[in-house]
Amino acid sequence: MEQKLDTEALMTVKPYVRIFREVVEANPDAKAITCEDRTVTRRELDLASNRMARAYEEAGVRLGDFVTLALPNSIAFYEALLASWKVGAVPQPVSHRLPQVERQAIVELANSKLIVGADAADHPNRRCFPVGYEPAASLNDAPLEERVSPIFKAATSGGSTGRPKLILAGTPAVGMAGAGLAAGLLPGDRQLVSGPLYHNSPLVLSVFGLFLGEHLVVLPKFNAEKALRAIQTHGVTLANFVPTMMSRMLKVIQEQPGRFDLSSLRTVWHMGASCPEWLKQAWIDLIGAEKIWEMYGGTETVAVTAISGSEWLQHRGSVGKPIGGGQMKVLNDAGEIAKPGEVGEIYMRGPEGAPPSYQYVGAEKKVKDGWESLGDLGWMDEEGYLYISDRRTDMIVSGGANVFPAEVEAVIDSHPLVRSCAVVGLPDDDLGQRVHAVVHAEPALKAEELLELVGQKLARYKVPRSVEFVDEHLRDDAGKVRRSAVRDAAIERLGLSRKRD
Repeated sequence: MEQKLDTEALMTVKPYVRIFREVVEANPDAKAITCEDRTVTRRELDLASNRMARAYEEAGVRLGDFVTLALPNSIAFYEALLASWKVGAVPQPVSHRLPQVERQAIVELANSKLIVGADAADHPNRRCFPVGYEPAASLNDAPLEERVSPIFKAATSGGSTGRPKLILAGTPAVGMAGAGLAAGLLPGDRQLVSGPLYHNSPLVLSVFGLFLGEHLVVLPKFNAEKALRAIQTHGVTLANFVPTMMSRMLKVIQEQPGRFDLSSLRTVWHMGASCPEWLKQAWIDLIGAEKIWEMYGGTETVAVTAISGSEWLQHRGSVGKPIGGGQMKVLNDAGEIAKPGEVGEIYMRGPEGAPPSYQYVGAEKKVKDGWESLGDLGWMDEEGYLYISDRRTDMIVSGGANVFPAEVEAVIDSHPLVRSCAVVGLPDDDLGQRVHAVVHAEPALKAEELLELVGQKLARYKVPRSVEFVDEHLRDDAGKVRRSAVRDAAIERLGLSRKRD
């Protein structure tokens, strides 16, 4: 029977490595992680990460050094993450699919001591461990002397410009085993990890789950049918998705009604991108409003909002109110507090007296009178509930009117034949910018049909002036789309000039 940690232990601040060691000692033979057809126990994960940590030490990694983790979702990822903390290093996850040039820029920015998941030929002046690296069997797998990384993680963001920046966590690798309780995690949970671990939400929620002694069910790469099958096979109780995943799963469920049992789910979090109302309503109808939760706040976690599905039904489209002592406000273009319903830039600040939640490397914070902006636009209703419009850098100004791509994309994505889409602004002699939709869809879909749908839902100036069909997904597994890259590719394909942009 699963042993639960007592309340005092759950709420005591300790180094991460000690928290994990106590979880292992509580039940060493309990399942820690399942990935495809392999499962490791807590003891096996602990011993493997001890040996890996000593391999890191032999590679020259010391307290405070950055270790770039370019690994796909896998048990090996968690071994590398734990090994980084055990030597006191700063884990810096990146996508394993990054082009060499982009990864090189990030590695130079971080000055990484070690790159895990890369070939040495790609980084001749850095120490590299390739994918599948196994430490020498002679290395000791006994516990290491306890160390504390000064920065518990370093996230990477390309931003709207494509230039990389590091988002360094404002705290060292210490915390409470029960930190995940605030997000509804429980010690007996079976958590589905479906998003890429180089993104903040899948990483943090799964680590919090590991520290509570949860069983993590990890997908190497998101696939809608495999995710649904994993929920049923493992009796998953908690999951974290982005709207793109929710849309893909919903289409599979609709194509194969009655095949998948989702009754084990107790809590489903979604975040990372704006969720269309129709999609959220469909999931509420599917599993119940009380099980659906949404969070907004960004990797920087200056302040965070949350809202339950039941609450959302009374404030449709909202991402909730700030929780945990954080604050948010919306400022209009004049720098004044926006009126209820007026779109402006979202500013936030953390709880009173709290230390900074992050630090940038390669970028500057946008701060105004102690309030910070991540560049998002939104509005508040009269009760203080926040609604997200889009990012300021993504906004299209067409003929003097503001068009938010996310709003148009939500309508396009609602078409049953659409797999993914991105809406961008292209240079136009008359309008300045024209709204252009790049769509990945089933071959049967025609542009006229899509434009008619958008015209029924949105004002005329928001309807795309042009539609382009492509053969690949436009969003990654975390639901992210780099609109600047989509836009530049469309300009090149269509032979347009950037002069008037």
